[in-house]
Amino acid sequence: MFAAVIFDFGGVITESPFEAFNKLEAERGLPKGTIRRINATNPNDNAWARFERSEIDLDGFDCAFADEARAARYELGGRDVMACLHGAVRPSMLEALRRISRRFKTGCITNNVVSAGTDTWRSAAVAEAMSLFHHVIESSRVGIRKPDPRIYRMMLDALAVEPVRAIYLDDLGINLKPAREMGMRTVKVEAADPAIGTLEQLLGLTLR
Repeated sequence: MFAAVIFDFGGVITESPFEAFNKLEAERGLPKGTIRRINATNPNDNAWARFERSEIDLDGFDCAFADEARAARYELGGRDVMACLHGAVRPSMLEALRRISRRFKTGCITNNVVSAGTDTWRSAAVAEAMSLFHHVIESSRVGIRKPDPRIYRMMLDALAVEPVRAIYLDDLGINLKPAREMGMRTVKVEAADPAIGTLEQLLGLTLR
């Protein structure tokens, strides 16, 4: 039934950045969830959204995010947030991706930002994961970010697959909704093992 599996990256292949946000908030004496609440305000045109579409650079993001934080009565710059963004690759997800890529088309749609002059976060595990995708779409390169439906259509076209024959995984419900409305089967990733179990059922494969 299925011909392709499409993944989000952060929070799916890697650990969720929200844990890192929680740690930063605790270190700064900020209420838990502060960063997520700031990012949820005006989500299509706030600092984070513009940065992921490459409409502003790191300096611009640093200032714009700080302004949004001050509007919420907090002091926090964008550079501080970016410094803790990248989570470790989940070994079980990497193994599942290895096995899936041998039998199915694989894609990655990631909301990301242009590197600030360094790719040191790209570990060997990250590099391997990226090499296993048949096609990758980065918001910072195409100027479109999830949940814009156009980015999902770009991936489907690149993989030459109909929506009903694709599975899409993401850790955010807001990003799953457009994929589901297009006809894709969606899997919300809150932890690796349950998501992998769902994939095993859908694909008829042993993935661990």
